[in-house]
Amino acid sequence: MTNEAGSRDESILITGAGSGMGRLAARQLADAGHRVAALDVNEAGLLETAEQHQNIRTFHVDVTDYDAVVAAVTETESSLGPIRRVYNAAAIMPLGRVVDQEVELFHRTMAVNYNGVVNVTKATLPGLLERNRGELINFASLAGWIPLIYMAAYGASKFAVVAFTEVLAHEHQDSNVNILCVCPPPVKTPLLDQARATVWPKIFDQGAPLEPQDVLDAIDAGLERNDLFVFPGRGSRLAWRMRRWLPGATWKRIHAIEGV
Repeated sequence: MTNEAGSRDESILITGAGSGMGRLAARQLADAGHRVAALDVNEAGLLETAEQHQNIRTFHVDVTDYDAVVAAVTETESSLGPIRRVYNAAAIMPLGRVVDQEVELFHRTMAVNYNGVVNVTKATLPGLLERNRGELINFASLAGWIPLIYMAAYGASKFAVVAFTEVLAHEHQDSNVNILCVCPPPVKTPLLDQARATVWPKIFDQGAPLEPQDVLDAIDAGLERNDLFVFPGRGSRLAWRMRRWLPGATWKRIHAIEGV
């Protein structure tokens, strides 16, 4: 990762570090010499992430549990040093029509994807602001701007992350803390397996999923530019603009692709 992530006396906290982009970020930052706090509900995945990396400390934490998040943040800063950068990457993505999904699934999706971001932000941002330095990176999705059939629960949670992060950034625009919201299209991570296990939208077949490295590189570039929103992948920003300018045409295309 090319973007400077702070001194080696500071630490980096990553949620969703048991797989996917969270795991890749944790390993790369650890390889660069940083102290990494890796959080996930997937304990086995965390152990794999930390293999051969003595500077990755794992925390078996459910981001929906605020007290557990606060405890992990406190322990991280005590044992690894002040947190300089946060990656809010934990997420779930079960898909399906609204009438076919249990109401508990909607609540769980919002709890992990949105409330988890709120919990980690509330636990880490005061320290970043007090030190007046650092980066807070919240993972949303292109689906947080473009609603899609079968993705009501997931999309709503990511719309919430987009709104939360935008307000947060403007509330602290005079600080030196860089607040960034990354909004990728489908990425080649285990998160897509949840879609395959439920409903696979045909629109996902319109292009190959991004490589996780492409998303992390886009984040680094966005931090260098002090961006608020980052849209990794060719065509992502155009799709975002089309939704804003021509919502009717966007929905017409979605219906045509899905055949519903």
